[in-house]
Order: sequence, then C-alpha cells, then structure tokens
Amino acid sequence: MFPSVVVRASTRSRGVGLLALVLGVVTTLCVSACGAGSTDVPGGIDISSGSHHLDLVAYATPKPGFDAVIPAFRSTPAGRDIGFSQSYGASGDQSRKVARRVPADIVNFSVEPDVTRLVKAGVVDDDWKKQFPNNSTPFGSVVALVVRKGNPKNIRDWGDLLRPGVEVVTPNPGSSGSAKWNLLAPFAAESGGGRNMDAGLDYIRRLVSGHIRVNPKSGREATTTFEQGQGDVLISYENEAIMLARKNDSAPPSQRIDYVIPPQTFKIENPVAIVSTSTEKASARQFVDFLFSDEGQRVWARQGFRPVTPSVIAATAAEFPGRIDKLWTISDLGRVLGASAAQRTGAPATTGWKAVDTELFGTSGAISAIYDAGGRS
Repeated sequence: MFPSVVVRASTRSRGVGLLALVLGVVTTLCVSACGAGSTDVPGGIDISSGSHHLDLVAYATPKPGFDAVIPAFRSTPAGRDIGFSQSYGASGDQSRKVARRVPADIVNFSVEPDVTRLVKAGVVDDDWKKQFPNNSTPFGSVVALVVRKGNPKNIRDWGDLLRPGVEVVTPNPGSSGSAKWNLLAPFAAESGGGRNMDAGLDYIRRLVSGHIRVNPKSGREATTTFEQGQGDVLISYENEAIMLARKNDSAPPSQRIDYVIPPQTFKIENPVAIVSTSTEKASARQFVDFLFSDEGQRVWARQGFRPVTPSVIAATAAEFPGRIDKLWTISDLGRVLGASAAQRTGAPATTGWKAVDTELFGTSGAISAIYDAGGRS
C-alpha cells in the first residue's frame, strides 16, 4: 500500500512540492523493497518498542515461528522491554552479510557451516555450540515431500521422484541451507548413510539433470514457486509442509497440498548464536533462553517446528504424524564420510558438518560439482 501523503503548496512552489512528493514516495518504496522479508510487526503486533533492541538475522523458513515466538517472549517479564528488528533470507546469503558486519545480535541459520563462517570472521565465539542446550539448536524439522492435493503422481518415497515426467522444486545449495538438508535426505537414503557414495551421488545426478527445472535461492522462495504452480513435488522442511496444509481450506484448488514423510529422511537442525560484537548480549541471552523454555518450545511446536526438549517432544508428538523408519543425522553421515575421506587421503578424520560440507557441498564437494555440471556426468 502506498503511504498517504498530504501536500500543501502555493502555485509558485508547486513544482518543488511535487518533486519533494515524488522523492518521498520513491524513498519510501526503496526502504520497503530493501527490507523485503523483514518486519517489526508480526501479526500486526508492534515488537520494535523497548529500551533494549535486538537485531535478529535468520534464514527464511522460521519466520512464521519467530512471528509467534517474539510476541510470546515480549509478554514475559524478561522480554517486555526488549524490541526486535528482523531480517530473513537465504541462509548462506544471510551469513555472508553478517560476516560483512551487517548489524546483528542473534543469528539463526539453516546449517552449522553458516555459523562457522562467522566464527572465522570473528563475529561469533568459538564455543557458541556450548553456550545453550542441544548444541545451541532450539528447534528443528525433518525433510518432507510436498505434493499436489490428492497426490496425483502417487509420490511415496525418494525413488518416485525419478519417474519420467515428475518435476521437482528445491532451492539451490549454493545459497540455501534448506537445499543442503533436502539433498542430504535422499543421498543418505540411497547411499546407506554414505557407505555407498556412488549410489547416493548417482541419485542426486539423476535428480538434478532430469527433474529439477528451477533453483530458487531459499526454502521460502521454493515454497512460493511451488504455490505458483511449478513442479509436482516440493522437497522441503516438514514445518513448511504443515504451514501449507493448514492453508488448504482457504487456498484455491491449485494451491492445496498433501505431504509425505518418506520412510527414510533426514533430521534438520537449525542453530542459533549470539553475535560476539553485540552490545545487547544480556538481552540476547534472555531471548535465546526463552527459545529453549517449555513455553517457547510449545510455541515452536504450534508453528510446525519440532521441539527439542524431551517433555515437550512427548507432549506434542501428535502434531507430527507419519512413520519414520530411519532418521539420518549429520552425526551419522559425517562420521562415515569423514572416515572414508581420511582413508582415501591419509589426513586426520573429520566429523559432523565439517566432513559433510567438505565432501559434498564445499568448493570441491561432489554435490557442488553435480550442480556446476547441471547434473551431467
């Protein structure tokens, strides 16, 4: 909506007044565009006021969660005098911005390497994973397959994505942490957790070359692309699938969806960290502590994100239907890939995201090479 502007000017100064009006509107539109994806009023509730102020820089997917969590925190004694500004976007892009010293007090990224980048840039402490429970990961999800209502292509498992004529939407792993999780799920399933590297990479190669037609920058852009009618299957976070399913009653028929949790899928872990250069560390800690509180965990669960506190996990289990026979983790995959790389190169074995990113997504990673080649061998 354009801003309402009242102009009072004499005939002699009308030209100057009109010029000022045009410049004012252009400036307003520029500010709005530059801040796209960022808001200080989730749900129409003012969250910016307070004698303390936090800048939250996050990847795109958890915005609906923070839109509920931040007002809940501000209703507590600890949070009532803390205001917020928010910025959302593709995880890798957001991380690189903070590394360039874009103002931030708290970061929440899709994957651990996007926090590691900030450690190397001197923006986040080395021990960030030890500062909060669960390796500083307050919520998560699993990789799901979002399909058109009624599942007309009968998509049930990863192999179904490679059938002739099935078009898949998933973001680009070069910019999106969501894309990495999305690709790790079938890679782990097809490779036996990294034990058969060739089988896992052959699946990714066939998926990229024959079935992925668009590569949005972020998980949220991928969801929007699917909502606009592109693709038969959206590989996504379960919380995105839940959000879309909740909109079915009000959505036009073309945008109604079902979703499938494959029998083998991947556990998504999205870390938070406090920026070491923040001048509001005490307020930032209070907010992150709230994310791990029972109240905060219940809010995350209501927004479709899987909680990490055992008692809340048990209490909200019905919110996350679907049977998972094997839930692969970064720990599982990193241990296998790191040991394999050490055996191949003679270098010390790495684990976790360090091993996974190096072997699959780094500048010389195998999946990066597949994308660079467009899926061609």
